[in-house]
Amino acid sequence: MGLSITPDGEHQRPSAVDPAVSARAEKPERQSGAVKRPLNNWHTEYSKNLTTGQRAADRLRNGMGSWFFIGAFLMFMIVWAVANTMIFAWDPYPYILLNLFLSMLAGLQGAIILIAAKRQDSISAMLAQHDFETNVAAKQELEELMEINHLQLELLRELHTQTSSAKK
Repeated sequence: MGLSITPDGEHQRPSAVDPAVSARAEKPERQSGAVKRPLNNWHTEYSKNLTTGQRAADRLRNGMGSWFFIGAFLMFMIVWAVANTMIFAWDPYPYILLNLFLSMLAGLQGAIILIAAKRQDSISAMLAQHDFETNVAAKQELEELMEINHLQLELLRELHTQTSSAKK
């Protein structure tokens, strides 16, 4: 004979237990503002609310941080140098126009990287908050389970005492 839990989460005591034991082993009061464990995927919810600029920054960051981009960029630089050295010479060596484009690209990349880093910081903060809330909820559930375990042990001791005294 132990505790049984009803579908609504209430603890139900067996009727054969002495009323004195039941009075001492009343269920602990639940806090009205109990923390519930988050069961949703917060990242999916967060991703749904991104602005167009935030999505564009993420795509650009992911694109510029890829090996494909590095290979394509190196290929573009080689084609530019070969074309300007041997074929057209619209930007002769030392490639002043190319340097201008590279400087503008570096400025844009810096801004995009800063935007992406700022977003990553906010994601990390939200993840830390989610972890904290999950840990608080798990701690509360563990404390409730430990209380239930304590009550079960107390009831078992009382039943053992009652059966031992009834045998004598």
